[in-house]
Amino acid sequence: MNSLNTASLINLLGFTVGVALYALLLVMVVRHRKSKYKFSLDLLLLLTAVLGLLWNIGELSVFIWKDFGAGQVTPFLLAISYSALGFLPSLVVHSAWKNSENENFSARLLTFAAYGLSGLAALLHFHTAIFENFAPSGLALQILTFGSPALVVGLLTLNFKETLKNKIVWIAGLLIFAVSALHLSSKTEESSWLVELVAHQSSLPLALAILLQDYRFAFADLFLKRALSLLLLTLTAFSLYVFAAVPLIALHETHDKNDAQAASVLLTLWVATALVYPSLHRFAVWFVDKIILRRADYETLRIEILDAIEKQNTAETILDETCRKLAVALTAKSDWTEISQNKTHLPVVNYSLREAEIFAPTSEAPFYAINLKDFSGGRRLLSGEIEMLEAIAFLTARRIDAARVTNERYSREIREREFSKLAAEAELRTLRAQINPHFLFNALTTIGYLINSAPEKAFATLMKLTALLRRVLKSGGEFSTLGEEIELIKSYLEIEQARFEERLEVEIEVAKGLEKIRVPAFILQPLVENAVKHGISMAKSGGLVKISACLETEQENIFLKMSVFDSGEGIRADKLLQNKKNGVGLNNIEQRLRSYYGKTAVLKIESKIGKGTTAEIKFQILDSKIQKL
Repeated sequence: MNSLNTASLINLLGFTVGVALYALLLVMVVRHRKSKYKFSLDLLLLLTAVLGLLWNIGELSVFIWKDFGAGQVTPFLLAISYSALGFLPSLVVHSAWKNSENENFSARLLTFAAYGLSGLAALLHFHTAIFENFAPSGLALQILTFGSPALVVGLLTLNFKETLKNKIVWIAGLLIFAVSALHLSSKTEESSWLVELVAHQSSLPLALAILLQDYRFAFADLFLKRALSLLLLTLTAFSLYVFAAVPLIALHETHDKNDAQAASVLLTLWVATALVYPSLHRFAVWFVDKIILRRADYETLRIEILDAIEKQNTAETILDETCRKLAVALTAKSDWTEISQNKTHLPVVNYSLREAEIFAPTSEAPFYAINLKDFSGGRRLLSGEIEMLEAIAFLTARRIDAARVTNERYSREIREREFSKLAAEAELRTLRAQINPHFLFNALTTIGYLINSAPEKAFATLMKLTALLRRVLKSGGEFSTLGEEIELIKSYLEIEQARFEERLEVEIEVAKGLEKIRVPAFILQPLVENAVKHGISMAKSGGLVKISACLETEQENIFLKMSVFDSGEGIRADKLLQNKKNGVGLNNIEQRLRSYYGKTAVLKIESKIGKGTTAEIKFQILDSKIQKL
């Protein structure tokens, strides 16, 4: 393949790729509006896409027209395509003025001058097309050739504060266009494919300058990734054809037209191009994200935000942490507001040129919105960033919902605990009120019996009962010590011994150091009373009441075990169960133990006919000082 054929192939590919890129840009401009609240388009980007399409479609049509030998191309088609190309430098100047901080009259005047220059060139193209029946106009191209460097000088003068990167973009785009216009005005067939590439594809650098001036337009990442992928794919296909297919096919020029080897070479290269495209696309994505846009890794950002908000327990702190992370990643100011309106029917992310509102779709009110504004450097939200914000909005909403459920459950548990405590206190007061009259009734019955049989003992017993009641009235709390309970039991048994005399024997065994242990008040008295009433009183010869207390260890936990034994006749299991259900004292003990110590506390009663009955209370001791005994 000679250089002329190579140049023609480059032009054909260039115009085809140009049509594809500008069509892609046009579609994305229409689909991605500046604001989702209203229909609005970016006029500069729209004009860039339309003018680029007109230039590339016009030149591609001319190229195909000549290739098929259909005659002379209509000059109006050339006038339209060259006029479209001539207006692209004006859009570069306009975008530079729009995005600069310098909005004085001189900058505005330079923009009007650029449009005037392009308009004059367009008039000349149509003038020659109408009156001289040919296009393009050589004078128009010369005007653009010398006008582009003049625009460069004007931009550098009026935008001297602009960054070096933007200056390079202006200079490169406009000077490449100047070279292109100079070549196109020469009307010569150039054999160098590089010159042909620069001359006929100068619209692409101009479009790039416009796009980069419209800093980080909303879909820049999508467009750049797709455009770069297409360019790399085209370059790969072109390189494989020129440097691999053509030399290999040239070796078989002596073969017939149905050469299978030549066809297999082309098929192999097509398959290779298809296989290499995923790698080209990944490279394009990496290059755009890391080199051109230099944006953060949004997957890492999502993970960081998720880890941060998982440590928070309220909606306010969750939103504060999310705003802090987003402000750093997007170089913007971020805050949140509480809203009453449910906006789930609207897009999660609503954005305009300089701000964005991210709605957190929680399951119930109040709802929240995260606001982003004052983006650094005039940056815009990219499509990838919008998707990231949508994902973070849902993550934040779900974490707020989870925190609300947890806090509600915790609050409910606290309320239930308070209610249980109040109910337990009321219940215990009722139980204690039931115990005192019951004990008093039995004591008075004993004294009444002694008045008839032994008046002196009755008086002594009455004095003991008075002392006992005085002690009971002093202990108004729900708890007492084991030592106080034992003293109370001793006083009670002294009263009962006055009645039973030698028929009642008493033994008390309490391990040393246990007198200070806190136990529920009156926890032993009902058991001792039952031992006397149902055990000793039923035996003709009386019997022994033994009270003991000791510590036991179970699975590294310390328990206090208190037991009351009577050597009476014992009681059958069915009757024992009936007494347990109907007895006030036993029910009170079980309820109080369950209220104070939960399921670990037990009341166990065992009885054997002829061998006596044992009542045992056991509950866990949490006092560390007692545990060391």
